[in-house]
Amino acid sequence: MIELQGVQVVVSVPRAGGRPLRRILVAETTLRLAERRIAVIGANGSGKSTLLRLLNGLVLPTSGHVLVDGLDTRDQGREVRRRVGFIFTDPLAQLVMATAADDVELSLRRDVPDRTERRRRALALLEQRGLGRFADQSVYDLSGGERQLVALTSVLAADPVIVVADEPTTLLDLRNRTLIQRALSEVGQQVIVATHDLEIAADADRVLVVDEGRVVADGAPGPTIASYLELMTR
Repeated sequence: MIELQGVQVVVSVPRAGGRPLRRILVAETTLRLAERRIAVIGANGSGKSTLLRLLNGLVLPTSGHVLVDGLDTRDQGREVRRRVGFIFTDPLAQLVMATAADDVELSLRRDVPDRTERRRRALALLEQRGLGRFADQSVYDLSGGERQLVALTSVLAADPVIVVADEPTTLLDLRNRTLIQRALSEVGQQVIVATHDLEIAADADRVLVVDEGRVVADGAPGPTIASYLELMTR
């Protein structure tokens, strides 16, 4: 479970000929995130990505604490990131190895020291996602949806307790968006996803609406999405 306790993220923005401006990316926020499927929605620049990056220590709070199963991201970041896998909007931001199989093997390295067994498991995991035939292909030769599925496979290979996904379908066409949506719905871990896709949000157990760095609505999908649509038409 993830808890945000009075969390705030503030940055200084340089200004020509004057003192830096103080910009609040996430206003003071307290949340307890326990539901199996949570969606975070909001306009571009609303603070969704910053909020999600707080959850595994990619961003540290200026004040307050983020706790993952009692571990503080500020001083226990490595342990937190073992528990919380993160999927980026652009899979090329996290696929660091040359081929799909190599990337999944990298995620297995900590728990599977034997190279032959690690290779076997990587190929099996890719096969489970329908990616077996792409195992030895360059990730640059894969489609956007295939890359995102490889990224998801690599994250799951490390056996996290929680999966956080930052707009994982934004760059995808309808077919690949559906594949990623289905894959995320099938995993056993808790999933927290930022999305512009209201169909994905509607399938969540809980929806958060973020606007100007604040959580302005929080609850069941139906009424919370309705409040978001109203907010966007003001």
